[in-house]
Amino acid sequence: MPRLPDPADLEALRAFDTPTICNALELVLPARRAIGFTRRPLIAAFPRLRPVVAFARTAVIRAREPHPRGRDEAKQVRLGYYEHIAAQPLPSIAVIQDIDAPDTGFGAFWGEVQTHVHKGLGCAGVVTDGSVRDLEAMAADFLVLAGSIMPSHAHVHLVDYGGTVSVAGMAVSPNDVIHADRHGAVVIPPEALKEIPAAVALIARREKVVIDASKAPGFSVDRLRQAFEEVEDIH
Repeated sequence: MPRLPDPADLEALRAFDTPTICNALELVLPARRAIGFTRRPLIAAFPRLRPVVAFARTAVIRAREPHPRGRDEAKQVRLGYYEHIAAQPLPSIAVIQDIDAPDTGFGAFWGEVQTHVHKGLGCAGVVTDGSVRDLEAMAADFLVLAGSIMPSHAHVHLVDYGGTVSVAGMAVSPNDVIHADRHGAVVIPPEALKEIPAAVALIARREKVVIDASKAPGFSVDRLRQAFEEVEDIH
C-alpha cells in the first residue's frame, strides 16, 4: 500500500483556496495544467466554509428509473458503500457521478440524512454533478458542491461504488487527495503535496510585485512592463 500523506501536510493545504492550489500545481507539475480539476460549474451550497482536503471515496448514482435490485441486495450495496466511506484513511470526501444524462440531477441523493450519516462516518463533504436538497437541515460544516438543487429524491440509488468516476470533468479514483472549496475541486497527486506551500509562496511574491505596481500613483503600461521584468527575477 502506498505511504499515506502526513496529516499535517493535508491540514496545511486548507490555508489556501482551490484556485491557489491549481496555480501551485501548474508550477510543481506543469503536465497537469489542464487536467485534474472540475471544469464545469458546481453550486457551493455553503460558500463560506473553509476548504476541505480529504481522501476521495467514489460512487455512481441514478434516479430516473427504479433500481433493479431486490430489497436485501440493495441494502447490502448501501452498507458496502458506507463501509467504503468510513474506511481509512480519513477524512474522506464523497465524489459521486450521476449517470442520468441528459437528466443529471433528476433525483437528489444528498439531503439531511445523507450529510449527517456521512459526517458521522468521517466524511468531510461531497462533490457531485447530481442534485442536493434539504439545505437548511444538512449537517453543519459539511462541504457541498453539486450540479443542481432539486426537491425530490425520485428513484435515486447507488449503481456502483469504489471505481473511477468523472464529475464535472474531473476524473477521480478512490483515495485520491481532493482539495475543494466554493470554486470547485482539484486532485492533488501525492508527489506534489509537500511542494505546494513553497510554490504558493513563490507565486504570491511574484504577484505582489504586479499588484503593488498597479496600486501605485502613475501606474502605466511602462511600469507594468517593468514589473513583469522584476517578476522574472523572483525564483
